[in-house]
Parts: sequence; structure tokens; C-alpha cells
Amino acid sequence: MLNMKKSLLLISLSVVPIAHAEIDVDKLGGRVEAVTPAGDTLVFPTLKTNIDVDIQGDLATVSVQQTFENPLNTPLNVTYLFPLNKAAAVYKMVMEVGQERIRAQIKKEEEAQATFDKAKQEGKSAALLKQHRPNMFTQDIANLMPGLPIKVTLHYVQTLPKEDGAYELVIPLVVGPRFQPPHAGIAPPSDDNGPQQKQTSQFGQWELEALPSYPPVKGLDIPETIDAERVAIQIHLNGGMPIQQVESRTHQLDIQTSLENQRLIRLAKGRVIDNRDFVLRYRLSGNKNQAGLLAYYGEQQGFFSLLIEPPAIPQANQITPREMVFVLDCSGSMSGLPLNASKAFMREVLQNLRPTDTFRIIRFSESATEFSRVPLPATPENIRDGIRYTNSLQGSGGTIMAEGIKQALSVQVPKGSVRLVTFLTDGYIGNEHEVLKLINRLIGSARLFTFGVGTGLNRFLLSEMGRVGRGFTRYMDPTEEVQSVAKELAQRLQSPVLTDISVDWGKLQPTELMPQAIPDLFAGQTIRVQGRYAKAGRYVIKVKGRVNGRAATLPLEISLPEQSTQGEAIALIWGRSAIKEKMRLLNTPDSMRSVRVSDEELKQQVTQLGLDFSLVTQWTAFVAVSEQVYNPNAAQTPTRHMPLPKVKGVSQRAYGNPANTKSNSPKTFTGSGVPEPAMVFGLLLVLMVLGWFLLKRKQESKL
Repeated sequence: MLNMKKSLLLISLSVVPIAHAEIDVDKLGGRVEAVTPAGDTLVFPTLKTNIDVDIQGDLATVSVQQTFENPLNTPLNVTYLFPLNKAAAVYKMVMEVGQERIRAQIKKEEEAQATFDKAKQEGKSAALLKQHRPNMFTQDIANLMPGLPIKVTLHYVQTLPKEDGAYELVIPLVVGPRFQPPHAGIAPPSDDNGPQQKQTSQFGQWELEALPSYPPVKGLDIPETIDAERVAIQIHLNGGMPIQQVESRTHQLDIQTSLENQRLIRLAKGRVIDNRDFVLRYRLSGNKNQAGLLAYYGEQQGFFSLLIEPPAIPQANQITPREMVFVLDCSGSMSGLPLNASKAFMREVLQNLRPTDTFRIIRFSESATEFSRVPLPATPENIRDGIRYTNSLQGSGGTIMAEGIKQALSVQVPKGSVRLVTFLTDGYIGNEHEVLKLINRLIGSARLFTFGVGTGLNRFLLSEMGRVGRGFTRYMDPTEEVQSVAKELAQRLQSPVLTDISVDWGKLQPTELMPQAIPDLFAGQTIRVQGRYAKAGRYVIKVKGRVNGRAATLPLEISLPEQSTQGEAIALIWGRSAIKEKMRLLNTPDSMRSVRVSDEELKQQVTQLGLDFSLVTQWTAFVAVSEQVYNPNAAQTPTRHMPLPKVKGVSQRAYGNPANTKSNSPKTFTGSGVPEPAMVFGLLLVLMVLGWFLLKRKQESKL
């Protein structure tokens, strides 16, 4: 009964207007509290996060230290929802409490949960790390005692993607809200979520995926200024060659140079609020190679990672007519800056269409609406009308992405044209699995380009949409100057540079290669091929493909070591990639899978990989338990959620609907720009209730 009452109280708090969330300014240094409409004061645990990154070339080793403190005079249990990079191979966790330092154990998820629950009941301090998406995790803390902080340090490795000649490090800092569409069916079996996990709600609602509950959000129920110093980031960059450029468009940096190939990078402000993702880009001088190799050998087997980029050959004149389809997310989470950035992009791309192009514009939220019933020729008049239509769009309602996808891909491609679909969204949905399967089924010969618009994005979904759609994914930060970025991105909507890619491995004979099918590469893109090898030595391999229809070959001489060169990180990255490939199979319809394997077999394979490589997955988790009993009255200890900041640049509409709000909007395509049916229905319902109330008052007054 206590937990139910507390849950209801937190839900009430999450919709309190800012003016009603009173804060004692004298306590801002160590307490987070808010007053509910009933007059009850809630005090939240506090959190400080320190992130340390070591980059060697394009390999990043990251530690994330989370320090939880209890400002009350009674014990607390804590749940913290947070993101990590979608490519993170989380291989180690350490908990520190009092004089104890405990290294967490990797276990099957249900075993880890049982271990954690037992420790919580016994009054021991414990930490449980679970994954709910490749980029979404929860940290549960048991028995956080007053005056006794608990530090949890996560360790992960990842390779850094290279795009447009620059390497990019993304450190996600905040999880945005996700809209779970009505009747979404099963929860998406991404890296975290099995195919048999049912959704908990029958109706459309704002919630975070379907598994972890969404915590209180600062900026709605608590002012955004409550803790402006939650996160510190420090990066040691060793490029292996002279570093040409280091920049961040998301945060101001303090950069120290010791050697020409090394940088020490910190946040200029020291610490910041975690309300937007951190993105760092750097370029290396003299890095003209079109391939790079990382390798590791241990325990009678080797692992390698080969980075390939296409040749810098100018595009041939494109004479094939294009049907350019633009799909704009106009849901509530896109309202404000994100939608304005999408409009800036549309103005640039429409003005740069070719005379032989046709175009369509689709907006969607809870339903899909199209600018024109047929593809329009790219005439000056039609382009002006298209820009005028785009400028008139507003953001509201839920995010039923399938509506936009169906509208874009279900109609027949004009004869003689190639279809290029551009999708602009923040990816704030909870049914990723269904969306990816839908794209897989409908994509045909079209290509889908995904443009993430926002400061805290669902990068897992966005990158997978680009991969499944055989296009690419790029990102726009709407809080920055978007005009130049929009222009640059609009110019990239071209055909791929390198197609039909394969690798002739010669005498190497590698095993367990990933990806199984190498996708086409566009200008500025790279692809990483990973595998295992049994015999060390020097080998000659050939990367083959076609450039503008002509055969192209890139011969490479590679040296695979007998002993470790880059450490076990390469093996961990291979294990993480193997898990990712198997989870992708779960997002592929059975009839389209490259191998015959059941969902249950894939679950077992992922679980075993997690245990073998000590990696967090959907079905494996880290758990750490103290030896000492810290809380003798554990049964009476309440659980509090760590509050999250509102994502920078995201409208309050993204958080506007409380959980369990029914959505009665139809799921058919409409042909107008009127308000969402659910909104109209809601207003009518309010008027009916008000009318009934007034009528009843009038009748009572006559008695």
C-alpha cells in the first residue's frame, strides 16, 4: 500500500505547474525537494556524475562514476534512469560504500534481480544495473543511508564512428520521454527487451518505453535551476598522429595541448546540468588512409576490427529522376525548437531540388497528412507552396511513427524514378521493434535517410532506421545555428558512393564476420567490419565495390598479431557487435532472416554472449552487494526515483499527458491540417461534463 500511495503521489507531482513547485533556495546545495498540491514535501536523493574518457585513435575507454547521496535522516532505495552510448560495451561495474569496494558480478537478469532483492531485504547496500534499450539503463540502489554516499562506477568501451572526415564521440546525458502508441503489441526486442514482453497499457500514453517508469522531470515539477552541476566530463585524447581540430557544438570546452597528438579536454564550466547530449568531434592530420585496423589476440583466438571508407570520387551527373519524400514528425515532443529546425532544413532542401525531381511532404503525429495527393514536379511555384505549407506546421499529439512510414512507402513509386525518403524526428517512441520491422517490410528499392532533430535523441532507433532503410543517419542540434547545418545535410541527399561492397579475404579465412551484409556507403560515411581469426600473420585482402557503376578495388596489407596489441577492448567490442547482430535478427521478420533461428534461440545466444564477455544485455545484468548490513529496518525503506532534467529545447508538450491518458484518435490517414481528433474529442468531453455539472446545479437550485 505504501508503494502504491507513493507512486500516485509522484504522478501527481509530475503534472504540477512550475509555480506550485516551491523550492527553498537555501537548500539547493544538497537537497532536491518539491511541494505537492496536497502540501506534502517530497525530498529526492541527489546525484553527481563524473565521466572520464580515454581515446586512443578511434577507440574510447569510458568510466562513468555515479555518486548517490541521501539528504534525509532515514534510509532510501533509489531508481535512476539514464542513457549510455548505443554502442557501449559495458563490461565492468564497481560499487563503493563506507570502507567497502565491491566488484559487481554479471548474472542472468532474473538471478541478478533476486540477488539484489535479497540484499535489500537484509539491509545490505546493493546496486543493480539493467539495460532496457541499447542506449537506456536503470541503476537501482538499495539502502542508501543518510550521510553515507554510494559510488557506482561503470566501465565501457566503444569504437568511434568517422563521418565526413571527423571522428565523433557522443555521450548521452538525458533520456527523453517516449510515446507508446495505442495497441502497440509486444515490446520491442532490442538489446534489452525480449519478444514475449507484453506492453503494460492498452491505450496510448506518454511513458518511457514500456519497462522503466518515468521519473519526475525537472523543468515541469521542479525548476531547471535545481542542480546545474550534476555532470563533469574529462577526455584524454591521443590521436596517434597530429590532431588537426577538436570541437563541440553542444558544450563549451577547455582544451589543453601538451603534444601535437594529445589533448586534455574538459567542460569550460567544470560541471553542467545533464539536459542535453554531449558531442565531441575531432580530426587527425595526415589521416588519408581509406582503411584502419585494430586487432587483439588472446586465449588461442584473435579479434579484429577493420574500418573502411569509400574513395573520394566526385559524383557523376545524376540524370535519374528522384521522388523526394519528406516525412516530418509534428508530435508534441517536436514542438518549438526541434520543429523550427526541421522547417529550416525543409527550406534548404526544397530550394535545392533538381528540375527532374518530384516531391511529397508528409506530416505525422497520431495520424498522417500529406501536402499533395500526388508527387509534385519541382517547379518554382510548387516549391514555394511546399515551403509555405511546411512553415505552417505545428507540433502536438502523440508519436505514431508507423503512420508516417506507411504513408511514405505504401504508394507506388513513379515509373522511372528512384524514391529517397527523408525522415525528420527525435525518435521519442517506445515501439522501436514494430517501426523497424515495418520499414524492413515496405522499403523495397527506396532509400530512407534519418535526420535526428534534438538535444537528447533516441540515437539507437534513428541509426537503425537509416541502416534498415539502406540510407544514413545524421543529427541536428536545434539550439545551435541550424541554417548552415541544414544546408550541409540537404546537400547529402545523393546516391551512394560505393555499392555492392564485398571483401576478398584471401588466405586469412576469418570467422563470425559482422555485419553479414555490408551496406552501401555514402559520401563521408565509413563501415566497420569485425571478425575472428585463428592464425596470426600478414595478409593481403581486397575490398571490392562499384563507384558510379564502375568496378573499384582497394587492396590492403594487414598484420594480425600473435599477442595483444590494443588490449581486450577489441574482444569486448566484437562481443557487443555479435549481440547487436542477433538483436537485429529479432527486428527482422521471420521470412526475411538470413538464418533460420527462433526468438528463443536468439535469446539464449545473447544471454551466453553476455555471460562469456561479461557484458550487460537485455538478459544479463550487473549486481553488487555489500558485506555489511547498513539498514536494520530495511522493510520500512521507501523507494524514490532520481529526478531527470527536461531535455533542452523540448517543449513541455512532450511531457504533457499523464500516464494512462486514453487516446481515442483514429489510426487512418486524414487529409487536412486540423487539430488532432483526440484533442477535439477531449475538448468535447470536457464541455459535456461541464454542461452536465451546470445543469445539475440549476436543477438543485430549483428544489
